[in-house]
Amino acid sequence: MSDDARNDLLQGTLDMLVLKTLQLGPMHGWGVTELLQRGSADVLQVGQGSLYPALYRLERQRFIKSSWQTTENNRRARYYALTPRGRTRLADERANWVRMSRAIEMILQLSST
Repeated sequence: MSDDARNDLLQGTLDMLVLKTLQLGPMHGWGVTELLQRGSADVLQVGQGSLYPALYRLERQRFIKSSWQTTENNRRARYYALTPRGRTRLADERANWVRMSRAIEMILQLSST
């Protein structure tokens, strides 16, 4: 997939993907990036310029919260965690994703007869 196509998909779904990663437990930004990359078999590579604005936006919307903690490497990092409001938002976004992906798949399956 080209970088442009990957970025277009990511811009439309990044918030949902971040919420999903934080559903697995609190983590710092680098952890979110790593999980998205590993979980997508290296198809999704989120840069800091995309991730941190998304984290700040989600925090402003109270879908996630953050706190300073010490990492396993003994460094201070901001950890992000999903809020109850974020769990609801993730469920809504996921349901919408399923509905839209089914609709797109139906169109892709169309054939001329």
